[in-house]
Amino acid sequence: MELIKSFLRWLLKRLYKIEVHGLENLQLAGDRVLVVANHTSFLDAPLLAVFLPGSLTFAISSRIADSRWLRPVLKLVTIFPMDPTNPLSTKSLIRYLQKNNRAVIFPEGRITVTGTLMKIYDGTGMIADKSDAMVLPVRIDGAQYTPFSRMRGRIRLRWFPKIKLTVLPPQKVHPPAEVRGRARRQQAGLQLSRIMTDMMFATSQYNSTLFETLMDARRIHGGDHIVMEDIERRPFSYNKLIMVSFILGKKLAQLTRAREYVGVLLPGTCTTMLTFMGLHTRGRVPAMLNYTAGARGIISACETAQLSRVITSRRFIELAKLDKVAEALSEKVQLIYLEDIGEKITALDKLAGAISGLFAQSSYRRNSAQATMNDPAVVLFTSGSEGTPKGVVLSHTNLLANRTQLSVCIDFSSRDTILNALPLFHSFGLTAGTLLPLLSGMKVFFYPSPLHYRIVPEIAYDINATVMFGTNTFLAGYARFAHPYDFYSVRYVFAGAEKLHEETRKVWSEKFGVRIFEGYGATETSPVLAVNSPIYNLPGSVGRLLPGIEYHLEDVPGVDNGGRLYVKGPNIMLGYLLNENPGVLVPPACELGEGWYDTGDIVDIDSDGFVHIRGRAKRFAKIAGEMVSLTAVEETVGQLWCDALHAVVALPDKQKGEQLVLVTEHKEAERSELLAFTRSKGIGELNVPRKFVPVAKLPLMGTGKTDYPAVQKLAEEVLAQT
Repeated sequence: MELIKSFLRWLLKRLYKIEVHGLENLQLAGDRVLVVANHTSFLDAPLLAVFLPGSLTFAISSRIADSRWLRPVLKLVTIFPMDPTNPLSTKSLIRYLQKNNRAVIFPEGRITVTGTLMKIYDGTGMIADKSDAMVLPVRIDGAQYTPFSRMRGRIRLRWFPKIKLTVLPPQKVHPPAEVRGRARRQQAGLQLSRIMTDMMFATSQYNSTLFETLMDARRIHGGDHIVMEDIERRPFSYNKLIMVSFILGKKLAQLTRAREYVGVLLPGTCTTMLTFMGLHTRGRVPAMLNYTAGARGIISACETAQLSRVITSRRFIELAKLDKVAEALSEKVQLIYLEDIGEKITALDKLAGAISGLFAQSSYRRNSAQATMNDPAVVLFTSGSEGTPKGVVLSHTNLLANRTQLSVCIDFSSRDTILNALPLFHSFGLTAGTLLPLLSGMKVFFYPSPLHYRIVPEIAYDINATVMFGTNTFLAGYARFAHPYDFYSVRYVFAGAEKLHEETRKVWSEKFGVRIFEGYGATETSPVLAVNSPIYNLPGSVGRLLPGIEYHLEDVPGVDNGGRLYVKGPNIMLGYLLNENPGVLVPPACELGEGWYDTGDIVDIDSDGFVHIRGRAKRFAKIAGEMVSLTAVEETVGQLWCDALHAVVALPDKQKGEQLVLVTEHKEAERSELLAFTRSKGIGELNVPRKFVPVAKLPLMGTGKTDYPAVQKLAEEVLAQT
């Protein structure tokens, strides 16, 4: 038998160039071991049987064990047939493990049809818990690309892709002792699910540069695979994207310096991403400027990052009516117009770009100024919703880690079409809406403005969009004007950047039959920290923290439920560029140590790992000695008057320290009506604003978030006049 295994090991290594890592962890696990592996193809069991040393027993479905064509392979290992409908099978496996045996099980119970993890059965977690076995995670990567998988039609299959097996350190599954019965089974399942998800992320390749990952995506999905399009309706394949990036990059290199921060003042279009990637081919760092910030805001951002050149477009300046902004900006920096560059591109340049595209790896290494994964990849600017805007410097690893974290949790595929109407100067629109699809084989369709509430739904219908990203403000706007069938093809909608209102969630569910998955993050975290997913979804929460993220909750005086959230992970920024110290990278400072980031948010994390946002630390008011969350008050107001936007701010009060002021678009807002509503909900009067400021339109930022500094100033001015 060992001779047959040796022959199969030799054969498989030559066919699939198999790499095996971490075998020492199998020895560390001891004798009582439950090996858990992701299930990618029919090759999985033979691969584990041949390449994992020692005696292993495979717990598989009795139906598969009886399969005629698998019998020859199954003779190489010990089989433990299990009937999923018979609880005695589970008990038998527990007793088998308790006798200090090693067993292999696939917790998903089936071969993946999505490319990522399927549902993890609680029963496997219970087996690990009750048997007190060490859980040994094993990642199988590459077999999903073979014809032996169930991924036909979702990814490009090939006969002999490279396969890698990675054995991770052993762990224990042990829910708290006080948890019993069905709840303990569920907790064990959640713990095992987290182990599997962390395994998928830990063994993923994100330590690269953006352009290298783009080239890898071309290799995986094919050069002719269409990956982006915009309202000009000129689709770009991987080959065309890479070729044009080299052409444009060469021209931009003649006008800029290596490793220079270069401003990009462009809308969400294919041209913007060609500019973005073109800069990367030559080792330049794009600094994405917020064109809705006005001349003063844009100039301030340029000064903060010490930008001397800004790339823009005359057509964009004209259509967006930014002539005065461009005029003011031209006095501070050199404006580089893409139309001028386009006129200088010759047939020889196109030929050189085509050759560079064919030999992309060597061309990139030669011209990218020796860019590494830890170098800055982009500069984004905070919205300033809580203070003065800052430049946030994100590395290649930051962006790629966050893209990988999302891919591990959600079943995206190359058949998806992403409709991205979010601006690319915002981290949500750049990472989730653009880099995620581009680097994962999905097609992204750019629309330049999220504010066109009638047009965006029509675009979604026309392109058969399957995934959308948006803020509550934008999604509520689309829902008001969309036909019930406009989003017929949409599988998932992800909301972030601001609190998702229950009314928005409800109308999307009832009118369009689409679930909205709320997430949470910050520009400094690339940006996503937590997200609800099709498998783990709790409405009202912002989901579970992504794999690879550590967290710490610091107690806040006066706040009983929750604490101040600190996070650490590979997606945490390199640092800030500050206006008072222009051009100097300032790493994030935190009392917990290097690598930690203070989100400034008060959150509560429940026993199932779901994160509940209680409010920003700066958005709590102290009234008569009690801490009141302004965010919670806004939510209450939104439940009563759900047809309008509201914001609550705190202003000084001589008697109680601070008072709540409601700035609202609801013209007929009355305190007596709100007071009656809060009483019916059991909410104290302390949480009811004392002053109301009606407005025709609530101040918003270009990203759709509430402009709280502007709201605060407005409230102060109105109340000063009364």
